[in-house]
Amino acid sequence: MSFAEKIKQKAHEIGFHKIGIARAEVLKDECENLKKWLENDFHGEMKWMEREPEKRANPNLIFEDAKSIVVVALNYFTPHEHEENSSKGKVSRYAWGDDYHDVVKEKLRELLGFIKTLDETADGKICVDTVPVMDKAWAVRAGLGWIGKHSNLITKEFGSWVFIGEILLNLELEYDPETVENHCGTCTACLDVCPTNAIVAPFVVDSRACLSYSTIELRSPEFSPEIKENLHGWLYGCDICQDVCPWNRFEKPTEETRFQPRENNVSADLTEILNLSPEGYAEKFRRSAMKRTKLGGLKRNAAALLENSRKK
Repeated sequence: MSFAEKIKQKAHEIGFHKIGIARAEVLKDECENLKKWLENDFHGEMKWMEREPEKRANPNLIFEDAKSIVVVALNYFTPHEHEENSSKGKVSRYAWGDDYHDVVKEKLRELLGFIKTLDETADGKICVDTVPVMDKAWAVRAGLGWIGKHSNLITKEFGSWVFIGEILLNLELEYDPETVENHCGTCTACLDVCPTNAIVAPFVVDSRACLSYSTIELRSPEFSPEIKENLHGWLYGCDICQDVCPWNRFEKPTEETRFQPRENNVSADLTEILNLSPEGYAEKFRRSAMKRTKLGGLKRNAAALLENSRKK
């Protein structure tokens, strides 16, 4: 096997479901699209997105010696369903189990360690979401899938229920030459169903109108009336655009047990959330992606849902 084939075989052994390798180079078109998105203020309060957009598009500004980018996808789908109960709030599927940052990083560390056993000169930087790298763009470049009209990566095998991670590597490898054709076609299911019309055009999301942004990233103590009236029971995040995507009929349950839902984490009890102390919050959401929204934000979300339920 070639060096690249050995890396891919090991990645699958570790538990990654898809892997591709791209040349480390500047993402020119993607950078221009990012700048336009920022100019429209579609990032809202996510001000960190404004900092050095060129850095996000140039992997060598993240890891100077980068020559190759090993891109992986990890399926996180588990076949559970939300309760339709006004006393409970729906949680986005990605946050049901353990924090994906921890799980994907652990697997990537193992993969990088293996690469170093193959070549003692190998060095790399692991990236999982929090590093300013354009994860979805690199997944497309590495042939893992395409960007859907809801702006998420879609894979033929697992739909959009995947986490993405990268290793920026200082070695020249065999690159995957072919990208996956965009298979969204004329479908507009995700645009049609979004309750706040956050998908303002195919492939373009205005975060300020997005329920995921509003329930996770927004730090304001109150929602706008438009958001509050259209929460549709979502306490943390929103999966509506993914739930209706035809490609998600190919979903497969993941073998990664850490993505199985924690107790009461598919549909959370709203009164319990409102009564959480800082200590209880820290304990309940230790090593969970849900800590992203902080206790104040989670209580704001729960209060808004309960108020909505009383108006019905």
